Amino acid sequence: MRFSTFFISLVSAMLLFTGCNDNSPEESMVSTATFSLLDTQGKSYSVEKQGNNFTLNDSKGKVVLFDIFATWCPPCRAEVSHLGNLQKKYGDDLIVMGITIEDDVSNNDLEKFKEKYSGRYLISNKAQNQDLARAIASTIGVGQQFPIPLMILYKDGKYITHYSGATPEEMIDSDIAQALGK
Repeated sequence: MRFSTFFISLVSAMLLFTGCNDNSPEESMVSTATFSLLDTQGKSYSVEKQGNNFTLNDSKGKVVLFDIFATWCPPCRAEVSHLGNLQKKYGDDLIVMGITIEDDVSNNDLEKFKEKYSGRYLISNKAQNQDLARAIASTIGVGQQFPIPLMILYKDGKYITHYSGATPEEMIDSDIAQALGK
């Protein structure tokens, strides 16, 4: 008797806190948002989210690699030169956009970080970075407490693959080449 009362109370509480809406499941999953990014040189970028797709402005026909990282993270530091090599190799066909999740790093410090670790690619340093990182993480199923570095590849805004933690340059290179049809 006690168990059934507990069970009924639990189910009632779940229904109460679940909430209702008029949207179908498909409508609930499709959401749009715009995120503003600002690189360390002061150039603005925007990322459009449509459902599970993320499109960086002016990236038509290109592969975009979002690198979610922190400057204090050893695996993040180790990947910087590899991402710089890939940016150099693919040139205009690839946009590597670093998304720092730190709140208190100056543009000057990020430029020094890029120089020290041979990072020849864009790094965004804006408060909205964390919102973008969370939005991307939620669409690829890694949760809000995701590991870093977290790298995500998109082509024309469509998800290709992602990597958590230290990832060999050759693996990322292969996926970029395949996405570009090379």
